[in-house]
Amino acid sequence: MDEFLSQIPEPIQQHIKGITRTSGLPDTEESVEKIAEAWLEKEKRFLEEIESSNMEEVEVLGKEDSKGAIVMTYSGSLVSIGPLVDNKRTISYASIELRQDVPHMLTSDDAQLAEDLATGQQAIFSNGPVQKTSPVFKIAVSTEKLSPEEEEEKLQDVTMVLTDQFVEVNKTYIGEES
Repeated sequence: MDEFLSQIPEPIQQHIKGITRTSGLPDTEESVEKIAEAWLEKEKRFLEEIESSNMEEVEVLGKEDSKGAIVMTYSGSLVSIGPLVDNKRTISYASIELRQDVPHMLTSDDAQLAEDLATGQQAIFSNGPVQKTSPVFKIAVSTEKLSPEEEEEKLQDVTMVLTDQFVEVNKTYIGEES
């Protein structure tokens, strides 16, 4: 039955199986497939949105890099990491929980990356309400030369668009059955 799950990289497949066990859905192959299908749709929307927003994927964002980024984690959460200003960043973490209409949001204006941000590794912060995330799947940075204020606004805008889309994906693909 692995029609959708088999399209996802192996480490993320294991993560999706773990999410299924704690999702409130029946622990069945059908549930795993629903979550995998939704995850693939989230990846597609992430890639479309970063392209239309003049952003590009990178494998690493150094903790001292002045740029900000938008991150999609293995679990499908979104993290907006603002540009480095006065040795701190604004962080917004949106955990788009399954079968929930409202994302769980955590923000901080005084966060710092504890180490470089890299795909396949957890994002680890030394300050703020989020200490670490599930492993990073995608990192996107702006291709435009922007002031820190403009970049922060752009990152927040793109993150909100994606958050709304991810909530809609969950409702469409995983939503409560009548």
